[in-house]
Amino acid sequence: MNFCRVLAIFLASSVSQPVLAQTGGERTDADSAEASGTDGAQIVVTAARTVLPPSALPLTIDIIDKQALDQQIILSGSVTDAVATLTPSFSPTRGKLSGAGETLRGRSPLYAINSIPQSTPLRDGSRDGFTIDGFFIEQVELIYGSNALQGIGGTGGIVNQVTVGAPKQEGLSGRVLLQGTADNDFRSDGFGAKAAGLVQYKADRFDATVGASYERRGVFYDARGRNVGINLTQGETQTSDAISLFGRFGYALSPSARLDLMASRYELKGDGDFVAVAGNRLTGLPTSAVKGTPPGKPAANRTESVALSLTDTDLGGGNFVSQIFFNRTRDTFGGELGPIATFQDVRIAPVGTLFDQSQNRSRKLGGKISYERAIPGFEDLTAIVGFDALFDKTEQRLIATGRIWVPPTDFRSLAPFAQANLKLFDGLVRLAGGARWENVEIKIDDYTTIATTTTPRGGVLVSGGSPKFDDVLFNGGVIIEPAQGIRLYASYAEGFTVPDVGRITRAIGTRGVDLDNFLDISPIISNNREIGAEVKRGPVDASVSYFWSSSTRGQLLVARPDGIFDVQRQRIEIEGLELNLGVQLPIDGLRVSAGYAHILGRTDTNGDDRVDTDLDGTNISPDRLNLAASFDRGRVSARVQTQVYFSRTFNGLVRDPRNDFGGYTLTDAYLGYDVGPGRIILSAQNIFNRQYIDYNSDVRLPTDNLSFFAGRGRTMTLAWDMRF
Repeated sequence: MNFCRVLAIFLASSVSQPVLAQTGGERTDADSAEASGTDGAQIVVTAARTVLPPSALPLTIDIIDKQALDQQIILSGSVTDAVATLTPSFSPTRGKLSGAGETLRGRSPLYAINSIPQSTPLRDGSRDGFTIDGFFIEQVELIYGSNALQGIGGTGGIVNQVTVGAPKQEGLSGRVLLQGTADNDFRSDGFGAKAAGLVQYKADRFDATVGASYERRGVFYDARGRNVGINLTQGETQTSDAISLFGRFGYALSPSARLDLMASRYELKGDGDFVAVAGNRLTGLPTSAVKGTPPGKPAANRTESVALSLTDTDLGGGNFVSQIFFNRTRDTFGGELGPIATFQDVRIAPVGTLFDQSQNRSRKLGGKISYERAIPGFEDLTAIVGFDALFDKTEQRLIATGRIWVPPTDFRSLAPFAQANLKLFDGLVRLAGGARWENVEIKIDDYTTIATTTTPRGGVLVSGGSPKFDDVLFNGGVIIEPAQGIRLYASYAEGFTVPDVGRITRAIGTRGVDLDNFLDISPIISNNREIGAEVKRGPVDASVSYFWSSSTRGQLLVARPDGIFDVQRQRIEIEGLELNLGVQLPIDGLRVSAGYAHILGRTDTNGDDRVDTDLDGTNISPDRLNLAASFDRGRVSARVQTQVYFSRTFNGLVRDPRNDFGGYTLTDAYLGYDVGPGRIILSAQNIFNRQYIDYNSDVRLPTDNLSFFAGRGRTMTLAWDMRF
């Protein structure tokens, strides 16, 4: 596809018509009005570290509001599924506890809760999409493309989950949700249930919000009535129990200053009462599951977060934000049907008899502080200065035998930053830019890798080290608003992360390695160049953006013969086109929308610094078209949505046609009706009961018949949502 030609045509047609832009994805009419300031209100994107509206930033930004988020969670069950469904350039989710391979614009996003990082790039267990129940989330902020606004991890973008805010009215208020889910044939073991409650109290300067949710997920069935396969190692959301606890306590120190304490605990555990039955990729028979007891502990995920924030919206005429936080995760990976070859050690037991399973443990302590205000005497220039600090300790243990698979790794980042935004010609032009100085140290003590088939009598001794890195990460852009509701922008931003150090350190097989000089653990610096247009006029809301990014030493996941993925450091280049269009039809309350994403990724496999091979499906998402129609009027709200995932062929120096993607189309429906104090909701996912193999299963591990998973068939949910 000729991107420049398509972009030019779309820009020309958009500017010549009275259409209305959105910030990249699905938003309600109320959101659109607020973002543009047409009703005097203004949306603030906290993940952008500024009180300026999204229209003042040279970025593609999406805001998924509470109404849209609740609809999607009723349909699909999680915040990650909601984001993936509404965002064309986000990978299809795997439907598992693990989100490995799920990317935004071809790179890993940074997940956060109230800007508290949930991602663990040092040893990415890919559980960061399941760290809080969506019942407690008020909105999700998506910032697309590589950037360093929130520090480490934002190479694909930022997915910031903003929790419910402080109550606005005095006294007691709250919300209760009860729901049940069933498969197409209403099998008893396919039933799921959820109960959640939230109570808020406000008295003068003090307010409190506390809540809890419990969700029991049943067996998943595909469209042919077969059990969806179980992934024992990475973990499942089916046949699981999840408990989420949330608390937020605030005190107004003054009309503009506020102290907030937020605490959250989330735990999801598998039942451990099913075992996988291998499918057959050659005949198209997907992996299934039957009753049984797998060895070891079931896969599980636990996350605990605490944050204390002090803010003042009028400190010396500016906005002051500070936060200290603690985050702890424990990701338990289950065992296979039998002993895993990688974990065999003849010093403990004969080869082929030793069972073991791993567990990631990560602990973060950090702080953020920033101050923003217009420059006195030059009010058209807004400046932000700030400082971030993060300390992360991560390791991966083999919990049955007590061995260390990934040695304890300490990460320390100290990062001062500054941003500026200049308004020119009464807002016709804006210039924005800034810099962040990342100072990073990674510390690993001497360690010995676990025994392998090539080193059966013991692993390799690796000399530890404390490699240090520092770099100035720049961003900048220009915004032009030639008329009310029309915005053109161009930007450049650099993002920063570390590779999956855990995968790298555990895979070292050469003696004499000194981590102080081991380039494979050097940081990944990626960039995002982008041009775009947004037009917001009358009943139409449209946007287009073209982006391209590169990283000299990017991170590529490559499968070994035993199915375990290692990291390779290669040059990576990605480019893509995103189109979005929403139209409010003449029928009051009826809106239609469409979104499209086309992404290409290439990597350098032979080390000549020129890309030569397509990124495979483990590392990049398919092209996608989203179509939706929604109705919201009076007591009734309804939505029908379709996601079309297009087939894809991966080309390169070495090509395996078994990893090509066949494509599929899914359609969901939602209907809500207000009854007294609450709302009755009926939803159906995959309403046409389409049989399909999910994207992740279709494009990786072509010889693994235990990882050939079908997607869920028609699944229905009935819910009652009451607010008081």
